[in-house]
Amino acid sequence: MTTIRSEVEPFTADEVVPDAGMPLHVVAGRPEIDLPAAERAVADLLKALGRDPHSVHLADTPRRVAHAYAEMLTPREFELTTFPNDEGYDELVLARNIPVQSFCEHHMLPFQGVAHVGYLPGDRILGLSKLARVVELFARDLQVQERLTKQVADWLQDQLAPKGVGVVIEAEHLCMSLRGVRAAGALTVTSSLHGMLRENPSSRQEFFALTGINS
Repeated sequence: MTTIRSEVEPFTADEVVPDAGMPLHVVAGRPEIDLPAAERAVADLLKALGRDPHSVHLADTPRRVAHAYAEMLTPREFELTTFPNDEGYDELVLARNIPVQSFCEHHMLPFQGVAHVGYLPGDRILGLSKLARVVELFARDLQVQERLTKQVADWLQDQLAPKGVGVVIEAEHLCMSLRGVRAAGALTVTSSLHGMLRENPSSRQEFFALTGINS
């Protein structure tokens, strides 16, 4: 199997763009996490919070926290599998309630919820599990929800070349529910649209109706 690598950003003119017979091997392309430095930083934070990182209860906490963050901030590599749209399918394809877990870059607290990702096929259709993989690719990072929503939509538009793409994310932010206003249960809803799902009113309305969001 022939594969190529994508470093998350769209292809530039001097890179090879995959054709119908070349699955796209997707990697995050982020700097490596320095686990020993992260462990030291967690130990320093515990000290600054008035805790003893060498106590029997906290002795292994810096290692656990460093490895937990490394896991949660590192998306899994995957093959972006597409298939010829031989039947000429031209209706909306929508995956609803894709789990989303990410980290607020302002407080480093989690936000989580669901994503609804849909597209109007062009010449290619996408393996359905890959919609969830693309969400994870961008969610496992320090994020803001607005950027995350747009990154998923932009990337699918660039790589799949569909007639339209729509992404809606609904999430609860722990930085809002556990601190500050403490508005537990409040959901933030963001959307990003391309092509016909942005420009055609009936297609746009259908997309939001199927996601359960009032446009």
